[in-house]
Amino acid sequence: GRPYVVGDEAFEMRSYLDVRYPLQDGVLSEISDRDIEVARHLLTHVVKSADPAPNDEICAVIGVPARASAANKALLLKMAQEVVHTALVVSEPFMVGYGLDKLINTIIVDIGAGTTDICALKGTVPGPEDQVTLTKAGNYVDERLQNAILERHPELQMNVNVACAVKEQFSFVGTPTEVASFEFRAAGKPVRVNVTEPVKVACEALMPDIIESIETLLRSFQPEYQASVLQNIVFAGGGSRIRGLAPYVREKLRPFGDAEVTCV
Repeated sequence: GRPYVVGDEAFEMRSYLDVRYPLQDGVLSEISDRDIEVARHLLTHVVKSADPAPNDEICAVIGVPARASAANKALLLKMAQEVVHTALVVSEPFMVGYGLDKLINTIIVDIGAGTTDICALKGTVPGPEDQVTLTKAGNYVDERLQNAILERHPELQMNVNVACAVKEQFSFVGTPTEVASFEFRAAGKPVRVNVTEPVKVACEALMPDIIESIETLLRSFQPEYQASVLQNIVFAGGGSRIRGLAPYVREKLRPFGDAEVTCV
């Protein structure tokens, strides 16, 4: 009896719905009228969830990927201004640095679902040359994991939602600390499978591009600051919950010196 359901409710009923992810990669995924309508409804829903009083002034800060285009930001801003009084569109990794009060000599790595955003913070709002957006992030891990499991066990009934559940329970890089054993379905019957190796392969598939981007941004700092920057490498977003991430990155950056990596 409703035209839309949003969030967890939509996810629970996803098999019966036309599911849209209007901000899938952090910006408007398509520019059709339908997608703009859905995105507008999502923003309206978020504002209603805050339960504002009738005369409240509503201000929104919207995080976007580090390298979102000016056109995408402008469209998002225009839409937000239809729903709120004041809106600001800000790079997501910069928001992490702002929240931690780490705005100088810091590299932020924000691993989300659609994008991984990496940002060198040098005391000001970062420019395009101080930021990198990678399209390998949480969704990419889900796809890699699904394929890796099906390669070894083609009889399993698998989709990307099952792969995501496996990732959220067991994700790790480096040396495993436990056996990842998950109950799947094969021909409708429960089957328990060891997925330690596929989880490792899928999660570590993210890392080469992230390490390379950190190294590139590290070199962009003045040489006298680089040792200090190495002590301020911060991982945020859902992907920062991957077990073993900090020691793994620390080891990969060893040629540059001793790194201090924190996950928030």
